[in-house]
Amino acid sequence: MQVRATDLPEVLMIEPRVFADERGFFKETWHRERYAAAGVPAEFVQDNVSRSVRGTLRGLHFQLGRPQGKLVMALRGEVFDVAVDVRRGSPRFGRWTAVVLSEFNHRQVYVPPGFAHGFCVLSETADVLYKCTDYYAAAEERTLLWNDPAVGVKWPFSGEPLLSEKDRRGSALAELECFEFEGTE
Repeated sequence: MQVRATDLPEVLMIEPRVFADERGFFKETWHRERYAAAGVPAEFVQDNVSRSVRGTLRGLHFQLGRPQGKLVMALRGEVFDVAVDVRRGSPRFGRWTAVVLSEFNHRQVYVPPGFAHGFCVLSETADVLYKCTDYYAAAEERTLLWNDPAVGVKWPFSGEPLLSEKDRRGSALAELECFEFEGTE
């Protein structure tokens, strides 16, 4: 397994070992001790799977009172996966990073608490699995507007994505209730 920091050093891209032959492949998608040793210090309590069609954009979501870390992977298809630092006072506040996750590259991304998360679907369909460090709490969920010019995510499509009503009504970063940065940088 290889783990690399992204442009946002707390957001990690993970390339698990894949054992492939003419039958298919085998990979380990989570092993608490190995992942902790590699810098993913998480205890996961909930797994979620979404299926989406091409052009769907889900996000950018985070939970304020019950922050979630997420280990994200594409089981089928391909997605452009985005994390945005939403910790006011962080030297990287409002910056974003992205990783392409697919069934073929087998990559995972770890998005820690304090970051908004979302993705858009690049393939005909995509099944995305994400493990969460806390339970879903609707009252704590916040949505950063996917196209907030202050953040400037460069989504790999033109035109309007397929959005839920919640994502369509997201808030601009300047108006969004966010985390307070508690780091030493």
